[in-house]
Amino acid sequence: MARQLQIHEDTFPIAGSFTISRGSRTEIQVMVAEITDGAYRGRGECVPYAHYGESMASVRQQIDGMAGLITGGGSRAQLNQALAPGAARNALDCALFDLEAKTAGRRAWDLAVLAPPPDLLTAYTLSLGGPEEMAKAAHEARDRRLLKLKLGGDGDPARVAAVRQAAPDARLIVDANEAWEPEMFLSFSEALAGQGVELIEQPLPSGRDQMLADCPHPVPVCADESCHVSADLDALAGRYDLVNVKLDKCGGLTEGLILVQEARRRGFGIMVGCMLGTSLAMAPAILLAGLADYVDLDGPLLLASDRDGALVYHDSHVGPPLPGLWG
Repeated sequence: MARQLQIHEDTFPIAGSFTISRGSRTEIQVMVAEITDGAYRGRGECVPYAHYGESMASVRQQIDGMAGLITGGGSRAQLNQALAPGAARNALDCALFDLEAKTAGRRAWDLAVLAPPPDLLTAYTLSLGGPEEMAKAAHEARDRRLLKLKLGGDGDPARVAAVRQAAPDARLIVDANEAWEPEMFLSFSEALAGQGVELIEQPLPSGRDQMLADCPHPVPVCADESCHVSADLDALAGRYDLVNVKLDKCGGLTEGLILVQEARRRGFGIMVGCMLGTSLAMAPAILLAGLADYVDLDGPLLLASDRDGALVYHDSHVGPPLPGLWG
């Protein structure tokens, strides 16, 4: 039977709200691509991201535009040639990966020639807020071993100091989402180093981060918005110590595997991260997370509800997906 492609949209409420330097929200909208061949079904979830010029409508249009390739039996390699990186390609690539695994009766990590994913410690994200608000959230999450703090520019050292006092035993990483000005970088970094922060994610805007090559890094710096695909890596040398690999940015697990391999070859550390999505979006990224120095796949922990057959989190630890969910 020929393949069929279906697309549907889902909305999931966030537990409370989620705030970063670019805004706040109380729910997420995701797009799911389903590819069936009459016997098996493969699924992939993506999260359109407005900051990258994506919307639910534009991503649906991109996925619809690949219907001929998908139903005609096109491969993941052909998809990567035909469609630009981004959320739409991620949904289709992961659906194809899932379908291949189910058709072969093998796990996706076997198809990718990877070891089975180990038990993983994921960061747990605290939304941006005032020092007191973030300290309260940190106190409530103080038993989680690795906290990721969303920062926003002015006042960030005070935010981190308040969190450190509220959760003295937690490991801390921070994400500024491009909110710092160049003149903030060195003084803020030195202050955060004094609080034991292990990593600073995307402090400066993409395209305005050249100065990172010309100044010391008191805390290692990780590229997020500045790194989408493996072709970006050459420009990041000297500016960043790590790169954050997200499937919605790079356009699927196929490119994600290439990106991790090429980043390692060039000496970058690896973070595997996510947009705010369900367990279906996290599951393919778990294959990459076994290769990473830092894992940030806490999307389902921040939602009020998740999908059936969801990933099982024990505190901030997560294992591989069950076959019924993905792969």
